[in-house]
This record gives sequence, structure tokens and C-alpha cells, in this order.
Amino acid sequence: MARILIVDDEAKLARLLGQMLEGHGHDVERAEGCRTALERIEAGRWDVVVTDLRMPDGDGMAVVRAARRTPSTEVVVMTAFASAETAVEAMREGAADYLIKPFAMDEFRIRIRRLVDKRDLEGRNRDLQARLAGGAAFEGVVARSPRMREVIDQVQQVAHTEATVLLLGPSGTGKTLLARAIHHHSRRSDGPLVEVHCAALPEGLLESELFGHEKGSFTGAVETKRGQVELAAKGTLFLDEIGELQPAIQVKLLRFLQDREFVRVGGGAARKVDVRLVAATNRDLEAAVREGTFREDFFYRLNVFPIHVPPLSERAEDIPELAALAVTRAGGDPARLTPSVVELLARHRWPGNVRELENVIQRALILAGAGPVREEHLPRSIVEGAAAVTPAMLLRPGFSLDQLERDVIHQALAQADGNKAEAARLLGITRRRLYSRLKSMEADSDEGETSE
Repeated sequence: MARILIVDDEAKLARLLGQMLEGHGHDVERAEGCRTALERIEAGRWDVVVTDLRMPDGDGMAVVRAARRTPSTEVVVMTAFASAETAVEAMREGAADYLIKPFAMDEFRIRIRRLVDKRDLEGRNRDLQARLAGGAAFEGVVARSPRMREVIDQVQQVAHTEATVLLLGPSGTGKTLLARAIHHHSRRSDGPLVEVHCAALPEGLLESELFGHEKGSFTGAVETKRGQVELAAKGTLFLDEIGELQPAIQVKLLRFLQDREFVRVGGGAARKVDVRLVAATNRDLEAAVREGTFREDFFYRLNVFPIHVPPLSERAEDIPELAALAVTRAGGDPARLTPSVVELLARHRWPGNVRELENVIQRALILAGAGPVREEHLPRSIVEGAAAVTPAMLLRPGFSLDQLERDVIHQALAQADGNKAEAARLLGITRRRLYSRLKSMEADSDEGETSE
């Protein structure tokens, strides 16, 4: 997550804040005064510095100025002196946010999370813009997630070969982009890339479209026409949605795959062509073979190097960058996506995959006008769906069950304005049990402080 320095001469508060942040996966260090903080800032790089403004050995403003010498370091100031002047001065020096003591732990956690999310998003946007400016290696294929990195590794391995590639995965996952990447990173990149959408043409026209026809071979054939197979000579032929082909066309393509030979409609002579084949489908071809709707011999000719492209629901790490890329393609600034919107997008299941995400982004940009994209610009299903948190969403690196319990109790107390009976009701437990949990949490805190 983030590397955070907490600067406060109140050891107990600094320790509690540090424990909370560590429970959420952050790398936290503490400095008990201004002098120590300046040494730590000089010695290392920090993502966020949280500092008190009043300390016995110096002015917290010096910490703010030192931290902001590194532009990527964000600063949050804490002060027990609720004066507008100190907050304004800190913000002028580059602080991103401020908190007035005493503040709720939950409020502190939310402020830090938003700041870290904003910083991460800005970093991803800079990376994205740099790649777009220099020419993306895979033309918009985002692969931060382990599943997609595996896919890209396979693409890189097979691209320079002549093997037939079969891309398998749901609609809208980027199979066409991967097919183009295979061509552009192959030895045939100087040749043509011819794309044929097999489901877009009726069966009666598909054979002529693929293999061409001779003049007079059927009504309307007023001249000889070369098919897509010939047009792809010395290059790559990409057959999208190949699972929709009827058995009669499958037979003709099987012969082509075996010998790279074909016959034009209405012709007699076999023609040979040097072409590489890449195919894609969202169908389960093995199931289609069992059902008898897809020829087994044709399937095995296609299935030389299968690549399984995962749905977007299995690659949540890619969603923020895909969203930023969609904004860029629409001519906008990815920074318009607020951190809360990015978080909502990352939680959505996306049954329509990348294509659905791109449509949502386009709609949100229209609704937002020239301003930032906020939650109200997203479809209701995404906002309401994110409210349903499942255990699987929580169980990620850095998760702490104890920390979750503390956060929920703190939130209930804050929502109940400190009324413990009301907080217990919100939590669905007895007041006695709430008192017991608070006493246990206090004992844990005292034990941690003693161990220091």
C-alpha cells in the first residue's frame, strides 16, 4: 500500500494511528518529535507524512516544508488548535489535508485512504500517459493483474512463431486487441492483418467472403473477387467468433488449415496461400464438440495454442487503469475520475467486461460535463451493488479481523454521538457486550504501549 510517517510527541496517539494504518496494510514508522521527523524525511522517501503542528522540539511547519520538497509526498497535518490561520498556512505550504484534535479514528482512516487512493490513481495516470505517448506495447491491453500478466506472457511467447492461436474468453474481454498484438509482434508484422467477424455474415455469403469467387459463379457475381484468405497473404488472418461457423464452412476451413489451400466459389483450381491464423470465440468449443455442433477434427486443428482470457471480474487490479484509459480515449483527463468512483468501479462484477466498463465511463463523462466524475454519474446498479460487501472482498493481503472490529465499533460510537446504548443497538449486541469489547480493546492498547 503506502509508506507513511506519523510525527507526534503524543506517543499513545501516534501508536494508535500507526496500528490502525498497519492493520490496513500500510508500512508505518513513527517519529516522536520534529527533529527526528526531519532526519527520517531526509533519509528516505515517504508516500504520506502525518504531522502534528505543535511539538516541544520544533514547529510542525518545518516538517511540512521538508516533506513537500518531494512533490509526490502527501502531507496531513494535525492540530489541537482549531484556528483557520494554522490550517490555511499548512495548506499554503503544500499540505493536502488537516485534522483538528480530537478526531474520530474512523475519520482519520477514511482521510488517509482517500489520499492514498488519489496518489495511486495519479501515479497510474502518469504511467498510462507515458505509455500512450511512447506507444503502448500491446495497444491498450492492460495487465496489472496476475491473470492478465500470464496472458501477455503467452502472447509474447507465441507471437514470433507460426502456430495457430485460439483466444478463448467471454465477449468484451479484449480478444481482438490480443489478436492484433500477436500480429504486430510477429515476423509477419509488415504484412496485412485481415479481420473477419464470422457471426456478422450470413452462411450463404461467408464462403465467398473467406475464399472469394469467380465471375459468374452465382447471381450478382459480376466480377472475380479475392477473398479475405488471399488478402491476408504474408500476414495474419483473424477469425473472430469462430464458434458460430456452420459445419459446412468448418469443413472448408479445415482443409485450409491442413494444407493452406482453398478453392474460390465457382472455381476449380486449388490455390495456396501463406497466412497465419488467429481465431477467437466466447463459446465453450469442447462442449460444442460433445453436442455435435462443432467438428472435433476442426477443433483440434484450431486448438494448437489456446489462450484463456479471463473476465474482468477476475482481474480487478486492471480496472482503475482500464477506466483511466477509457477516459483518455474519450479525449478526457483521467484525473477527472475521483478516488471514490475508482473504488466503486473496482468493486463491480462487470458481466459485460471491458466493453461494459468503457460504456459506463462514456456515459459518466457526458453526465459530468466538464467537471470531475463522481458517484452520482455512475449507474445506480454500480453504486448500490458496492454497498454489499462480501467476505471474499475483505479477505485480501493486509486484512485484520481485530482491526475490522475496532473500526466498526468506532464507527458505531461516532454515529451514535458517543451513546453506548445506541451504539450497541446499531451493532446488534447487548450493552454489556459492547462494554466488554471496549475494555478488551483498551487493555490491548495499554499492553502494546507497555511493550514499547
